[in-house]
Amino acid sequence: MPIWEQKFECCPREELQQLQLERLQSTLNRAYRNVPFYKKIFNDQRIVPEDISMFEEFKRLPFTTRKDLHKNYPYGLFAVPLREVVRIHTTSETIDTPTVVGYTKNDLKNWGDLVARILTAGGVTRDDVIQISFHYGLFTGAFGLHSGAERIGASVIPASSENTERQIRVMQDYRTTVLVSTPSFALIVADRLGRLGIDPKALNLKKGLFGGEAWTEKTRGEIESTLFIEAFDNYGVSELMGPGIAGECAAKDGLHLFEDHFLPEIVDPKSGDQLPPGEYGELVITTLSREAFPLIRYRTGDITSLDYAPCTCGRTLVRMKRVMGRVDDIVIVKGINVVPDQIGKILLEFEGCEPQYQVIVKRESHRDSLEIHVAVSESIFFDEMKKQKSFLEKVQRALRHRLGLKVEVKLVERKTLEENLKQSPKVIDRREL
Repeated sequence: MPIWEQKFECCPREELQQLQLERLQSTLNRAYRNVPFYKKIFNDQRIVPEDISMFEEFKRLPFTTRKDLHKNYPYGLFAVPLREVVRIHTTSETIDTPTVVGYTKNDLKNWGDLVARILTAGGVTRDDVIQISFHYGLFTGAFGLHSGAERIGASVIPASSENTERQIRVMQDYRTTVLVSTPSFALIVADRLGRLGIDPKALNLKKGLFGGEAWTEKTRGEIESTLFIEAFDNYGVSELMGPGIAGECAAKDGLHLFEDHFLPEIVDPKSGDQLPPGEYGELVITTLSREAFPLIRYRTGDITSLDYAPCTCGRTLVRMKRVMGRVDDIVIVKGINVVPDQIGKILLEFEGCEPQYQVIVKRESHRDSLEIHVAVSESIFFDEMKKQKSFLEKVQRALRHRLGLKVEVKLVERKTLEENLKQSPKVIDRREL
């Protein structure tokens, strides 16, 4: 199996650790000199970047959290002048103040190479026709994958998130060989092919690279057996770069995390203490090559473990296990991070809505849906049916607009919802993830 950057992906661990330390010191100095947020942290901790010559000393630094990013909106964490930023993206969170992520010209080059690693590890070559079915917009997903595909010289179809039948028509007419999307969308395509009476074997599809949401080996099996392709997993975090942090090789035994660009740690979600290899905990990542937007010990909120054992593919990079869940109540729906607290803020804007609500995520026919039970005052139920319906539609419309997702709202009495919340959590995920 070809390897895109063998020098780094198969680097002996001692050499890799030396490279990590050199890049880490460069990152710490850049952050200290150019980012007031980090300069204050170093000064408060009485730490001089040049004094950090070992990884153990580095772990004295506090974590960076999502709240820190929000407090420094929009450009507070940029380490270069805005004139050097050639691309700006935001995270996919459903909040009014998203995280703004900047890229220099060199950042974009590295991003393309890292995604090229993932594609190459999945067996994609310059002879492939890659259909990218992620939405092209402020979110990082589509653009990162697009640049990686172009880097390896493949033909790229920026299909975006058009309707399913149009996507299938594109696959047929343009002879798509690789599908890049969420795993749930791949299953939706398989279902629609069946309804249209189209044999998947009549397509040119051979492989699929899927991400943007949690999925299981069972889902992989469904995709491979219905579309007759090989399915590969990959991992990305918008704040850290986007897709291109880790990806599967042909062994499909964990995702190789690109340690020459990202320094990973696994910590106990509650205490923050370091956990040994193999144990599950929260993934913490420090960027080692980002120029515009360096992050130090960033808590991703994702639960996984790290495996440093040699891989049969020849890569020496650590492998992270598929993400098992979150340390917070954020749920990912159709590639969008749904933040429950934001739902509460939206509801408070409507007179008649109580502070109680419950979020239910479901998956039917491979389509994710969001149902929100909202507690309302008794006066709403005493209103005539026409007024009650109008109120429901206004709340539903606001939630759909602000979350960027289709939402079904059910109005319930406060006492009823309070009883429900005593017996079940605020966020219920009924999908098999």
